[in-house]
Amino acid sequence: MKAIVYEETGSSSVLKLQDKPLADPGPGEVRVRVVVSGVNPTDWKSRAGGGSTPLAAPKVPNQDGAGVIDEVGSGVTGLSIGDRVWLWDVAWGSNEGTAQEYAVVPAAKAVPLPDAESFDTGASIGIPALTAHRALTSNEDGPARLSPGALAGRTVLITGGAGAVGHASIQLANWAGATVITTVSGDRKAELARLAGAHTVINYRTDDVVTAVRKAAPGGVDTIVDVNAPANIDSDVRVLKPSGTIAIYASNPGESVTVPIRESMTKNIRYQFILTYTVTEEQKQHAVSTVSEALKAGAMRVGEEHGLPLTRFPLEDTAAAHDAVEQGTIGKVLIDIRPAS
Repeated sequence: MKAIVYEETGSSSVLKLQDKPLADPGPGEVRVRVVVSGVNPTDWKSRAGGGSTPLAAPKVPNQDGAGVIDEVGSGVTGLSIGDRVWLWDVAWGSNEGTAQEYAVVPAAKAVPLPDAESFDTGASIGIPALTAHRALTSNEDGPARLSPGALAGRTVLITGGAGAVGHASIQLANWAGATVITTVSGDRKAELARLAGAHTVINYRTDDVVTAVRKAAPGGVDTIVDVNAPANIDSDVRVLKPSGTIAIYASNPGESVTVPIRESMTKNIRYQFILTYTVTEEQKQHAVSTVSEALKAGAMRVGEEHGLPLTRFPLEDTAAAHDAVEQGTIGKVLIDIRPAS
């Protein structure tokens, strides 16, 4: 089979298309014929590392994907050959990512994909949606898992609403009944956020964010899902309700945030830092099951018409796909691995 492999960290040039033996699934595993692989910022950051460093073993990149089960290992229940599935955290703690024609994964990481949903949707939701779920359930007195009505009466501010995590956060919060406010940097991104379901969209380049948020939510917001805490921390603190939560899920290497201590103390603010890979097992399972339910409800669609444009590359151009994500391509970057049928 064909696979993208890298043997050392570094620039995208370390990614090479190679022939790789087809592996059989072991106990508790399934083999998936990957149709689409999704690229996330953590994929290129992991590949880049801290510079050129040889790896202990060759690695296939990319955490997320979608495809069809073509072999089932012993002891696996609830999954069968021919099932359409979406994949999450495939490359975490493993050398097997989704940028290859077949991927052997623990059965728990292959989740049934509803017949009404595309492989594109399946490859787009893993890291973004699981991160969004943890952020939206990080409030101290909020629900541990989302469901319709779980966030009714609450207001959520999502910074960077046109990004993949922002998009998933808007959709999940909307599905759970929250009032959703989001910030963006331009008109096109504003339209994408509206298509995703945001109730109020603020252009932070032209509008005063604090004034605009207070107008939309005079009593303040309950939770903030923040993509750029160093830039937003002061305005976040000003618009947050007492005992509210700021969920921080993104950073650049070496980046720090300066917290206004007294103002945070006065409001009893909670800061929740999030890396989806290292959340508790219970939090991860809540997220996976919730995202699965939202998919069945048709609440997590992708594509331009749903606020998340798709940019595609063939498998042999995986390096270009990584570069596109690193350069901030709007929407979701996908890699076509094999035809769907």
